[in-house]
Amino acid sequence: MVIAPFSHKLEPPRKSGRFNGVKFATLDESNEEGTAIIEAVKEATVKELGYFLKPSELFHAIAMKGNNQEDAHSQGEGHNFILPDLTHILKNIEQSTLGTDSADDFSNLFEDLDLTSSKLGNTERAKNELVAKVLIHLDQIDFNLSDTNADVLGDAYEYLIGEFASGAGKKAGEFYTPQPVSILLAKLVTRQNKNLKNVYDPTCGSGSLLLRVKREAAQDYKIKIYGQELNRTTYNLARMNMILHDVHYADFDIRQENTLEHPQHRDLRFDAIVANPPFSAHWHPSPLMMSDDRFSVYGKLAPATKADMAFVQHMIYQLADDGIMACVLPHGVLFRGAAEGHIRQYLIEQLNCLDAVIGLPANIFYGTSIPTCVLVFKKCRKNPDDILFIDASQHFEKVKTQNKLLPEHIDNIVKAYLNRTNTPKYSHVVSLADIKANDYNLNIPRYVDTFEAEDAIDLNAIAAQLTELEQASKSTDATIAAFCLELGIKPPFAIQGESV
Repeated sequence: MVIAPFSHKLEPPRKSGRFNGVKFATLDESNEEGTAIIEAVKEATVKELGYFLKPSELFHAIAMKGNNQEDAHSQGEGHNFILPDLTHILKNIEQSTLGTDSADDFSNLFEDLDLTSSKLGNTERAKNELVAKVLIHLDQIDFNLSDTNADVLGDAYEYLIGEFASGAGKKAGEFYTPQPVSILLAKLVTRQNKNLKNVYDPTCGSGSLLLRVKREAAQDYKIKIYGQELNRTTYNLARMNMILHDVHYADFDIRQENTLEHPQHRDLRFDAIVANPPFSAHWHPSPLMMSDDRFSVYGKLAPATKADMAFVQHMIYQLADDGIMACVLPHGVLFRGAAEGHIRQYLIEQLNCLDAVIGLPANIFYGTSIPTCVLVFKKCRKNPDDILFIDASQHFEKVKTQNKLLPEHIDNIVKAYLNRTNTPKYSHVVSLADIKANDYNLNIPRYVDTFEAEDAIDLNAIAAQLTELEQASKSTDATIAAFCLELGIKPPFAIQGESV
């Protein structure tokens, strides 16, 4: 039920500077004075928020109508039926943006909301009752919209996305990066430069990763958000996520298209790039792509069944010279050969842009239990002669069936990246010469030794224990033999000095 929290955000200013003291929600839309005020507010609201709602379309007004148990105005059976009103309001929101700068950001924003779905109820009355209950309960929550530092509504929306993802199985990975992983990526790209002008995610999903970078960056520094998403429904989720987190429509640019085949921001360069691309996705590496500047310099294209390196090539192309990039990838990119091995070697040997390799625990993503890694890239590195390796694969907490990075685990990874020191069984700074000697294989255990030596075994002590056991066994045999003789039966084994 996206409509309920979203509607609460869609309330224009309660007062206009020209009409101080007049509450917008109480204006009469049927008289001339009320209409004049509404029109005056509309222009300012569209410019400020990007959309407009009339007083009768505000969240509280619709919630009150849905809660009207008595037919006070003798309207009959449908006196508190609000589904048609909601459908009409959603259309009005989009229409209010036509011809304005925010039109693209609101175009078909609600096309995936189906208020006629049988999942809401078997009858129209049942559907209406359920939607009305949700709106009534939400209307009682203080979303604290006047506090610019609070984001109750946006956080609630992101929480619901996360809860849905946790139960969505394999499909969840298509639109949501677990929050601890988002926090880790965001901290990695902001700790050395919080004054980011922009941030980009080429596979942005619901946009939560981009918003996390915004949260970690300097709050007094305006950052512009760019993203691209293939799935139409997920693209709409991302746009809603931006709006509900009070990102101005002019400060985000989310596009819907295939990033590898039809990049929408290829002329831009970004201070920070974060991504959790779909692992080992299939793509269509046409020979024509060898003339694409994103791929041509490498002389190879990623295999059709594994687009991981293609996403890396795309992001490196979009990265600013002084920018930083952190992306989550499957471990296979570290050691697979053929075209991927060639691309990996070019990234290290020719571009020298790989700054760190971080191994994450297995089973921290929804829908897959495979271990993953974070690769950190910079075009202008302060440490051009080495690459940092961090093995954080054993540092997690198990929560039900998932493994989870706790705040202390994230902080340890970030500190290790910033300090760039050798820590036994955790991190190691490796020279490019050593990596070349390993044929550019980046498999983390080659460089970070996490082997735990077993306790030494005292063979003399073991021999003494065996001797004691043998003597005890002989004593037991003798006791059993004595019992057998008393019973007048033959012992079931040979007695020392005799044969059975």
